[in-house]
Amino acid sequence: MKRQKLQDCMTYVENFIDSPGELYHQLRDQINWRQDHITLFGKTHAIPRFHAWYAEPNADYHYSGILLPRNDWSDLLLELKEKVEKKTSLHFNGVLLNYYRDGQDSNGWHADDEKELVRPIHVASISLGEERDMQFRLKGETKMHDKVLLGNGSLLVMKSPCQEKFQHQIPKRKRVNDGRINLTFRMVEKK
Repeated sequence: MKRQKLQDCMTYVENFIDSPGELYHQLRDQINWRQDHITLFGKTHAIPRFHAWYAEPNADYHYSGILLPRNDWSDLLLELKEKVEKKTSLHFNGVLLNYYRDGQDSNGWHADDEKELVRPIHVASISLGEERDMQFRLKGETKMHDKVLLGNGSLLVMKSPCQEKFQHQIPKRKRVNDGRINLTFRMVEKK
């Protein structure tokens, strides 16, 4: 059986955003950020980052047992969505934003494969601010398979079967002192 290659389902575009520093500050100041709590192994913790969900009406999104309140699209987010859709030839009806304040904020191993995501699953991700590495591993394995350094203003497109075959994470980094904002455009089933 052929081993799945990450490069078969992923495209990385450097310098996708023209003024990433300006956009980072706009989003940091304008987004309706929230920090929820999650229970893992019987203990409740604050999620180690802030997040927000912006989408069309009736496009609800859950992950890790959390229902994220839907915010209406802003003009800025709609412009970014249209830019991503033009580049990828994909359509999205929502965007999950994550704000990592520094290297201590993180996102553990997971796949973007929640039941409300339209199949096949395609995710397009814009990174702004501090460079962070995204690590990948095959589902069912514990060893890291590959990693991608997500640069300021970059776009990472993960087409099917990326979410079906791989997990990814943004690990903690001691030497990262500045923030990062990530926008992951998705297509969810409308209720």
